Amino acid sequence: MTATAAATSALPPQTPPLPEAKPETLGLSPRRLQVMSDAFKREIDKGTIPGVTVLVSRKGRIGWFEALGRQAPGSDVPMRRDSIFRIFSMTKPIVSVGIMQLVEDGQMLLDDPLSKFIPEFENTNVGIVRGGELELVPLQRPITIQDLLRHTSGITYDHTGDGPIHKMYRASRIRSRKITNEEHASLIASMPLVCQPGAAWNYSRSTDILGRVIEVVADQTLGAFLTERILTPLQMSETGFHTAAANKGRLAEAFPTDPWTGDPVALFNMLEKPAMESGGGGLVSTTMDYARFCQMLLSGGTLDGTRIIGRKTLELMASNHLEPHIPPDNYILPPGHGFGLGFAVRTQPGISAFPGSVGQFYWSGIAGTFFWIDPAEEMFAVFMSQGPGQREYFRTLVRDLVYAAVE
Repeated sequence: MTATAAATSALPPQTPPLPEAKPETLGLSPRRLQVMSDAFKREIDKGTIPGVTVLVSRKGRIGWFEALGRQAPGSDVPMRRDSIFRIFSMTKPIVSVGIMQLVEDGQMLLDDPLSKFIPEFENTNVGIVRGGELELVPLQRPITIQDLLRHTSGITYDHTGDGPIHKMYRASRIRSRKITNEEHASLIASMPLVCQPGAAWNYSRSTDILGRVIEVVADQTLGAFLTERILTPLQMSETGFHTAAANKGRLAEAFPTDPWTGDPVALFNMLEKPAMESGGGGLVSTTMDYARFCQMLLSGGTLDGTRIIGRKTLELMASNHLEPHIPPDNYILPPGHGFGLGFAVRTQPGISAFPGSVGQFYWSGIAGTFFWIDPAEEMFAVFMSQGPGQREYFRTLVRDLVYAAVE
């Protein structure tokens, strides 16, 4: 489903699968992959998660693609290869590629000020807490497009802290799916930044703002742009900001309460068409759809002869853009990693508590989805689940298990 197709057709065309091969022909151990499968089955049996999908591809072929457990708690429907998931922040890399397409088109520069496209940001201040009071100071320099891509804009998220600006975010309507991207951007521009642009790495609503920049520059909705420039060319026919009612039986759901903490879990309705097409976290997708996006990234910007982004542009995106004075000391960005233009980037072989390769790039979604691209191993993996509270655990677990299978 694309943003357009969902509105015009109850039965969108099926995403064409990527080619498959026996894992041993790809340098993957079938025995170790079965160990991985058994580990996820144990977690499902323990009630950690209703179900998962895991796809591992190497050297241009899928070596393992499995759906385990149930699609939703309290249901006998098994998880399917084509189950539909809220991918939340795995939207960000797609939107970031869209921004870089506009850079390649000559429509903008990475060091362009954000206020060039959304003038309200010209008057944004920075909030400094002094003596328990919030003091507003002017910008030392404008927020740039590069700042937004690498999360050094000074914009934040309401759930990443408990300071006065985070509280302002929580008291506003920015989490509403009923406001437009334009209204959302205006709200963000009206609130102070948590730091000067370029001074620190703060995971944030920056990519939502980039979604609005796309709308302004391309003169079309974000959904229409993504459909035209990325989703349709990649034949990602099941990806959009909502899905059709005909797909109700394919929706993956989380436990209503977290199995570890007992806290309530509330995720958005995938059948409901939102007013806000969130560039930072609004897409729903399938495992195969996202695998096609990953294969394009691993292939240097092309898939099936269709070029989505330039090879050198993608190389720039998958490089670390955090300067030494910007410490990425945030649990969202693990040690041994930096951040590029839309992706986390592994910068050291060690330091992190999980395996990988220098140059690996990846991102994830808050409800439990995850992917990574490892150019050194000619490999990518896509993991899908709907378990917000277990996301960090499963991200590390799947990396440990997949890399153990690399021969």
